[in-house]
Amino acid sequence: MAATDNTMSWCQPGLDSPASSGVAVTPDNSNDLAYVTRGVYVGGSGDLKVDLAASGTVTFTAVQAGTLLPVRAKRVYATGTTATLIIALW
Repeated sequence: MAATDNTMSWCQPGLDSPASSGVAVTPDNSNDLAYVTRGVYVGGSGDLKVDLAASGTVTFTAVQAGTLLPVRAKRVYATGTTATLIIALW
């Protein structure tokens, strides 16, 4: 039996709601993610270079394994990213 999500019956999910979907990310210099994220999980330590939805490119340095960054990212770059096990959440 599929799980029921009662919260969806009375409200629209907003940016303050927890993520309800996610996908493993293969960093790519040319292609955007399928969806702008509401967060990015980093499973393996390193740097994470992303394009933010509104303000351009930033690099988060020395991100620790197990970190959840609450960012609206539209691209994760291969060049400049050394972090691994990255998951886009939306």
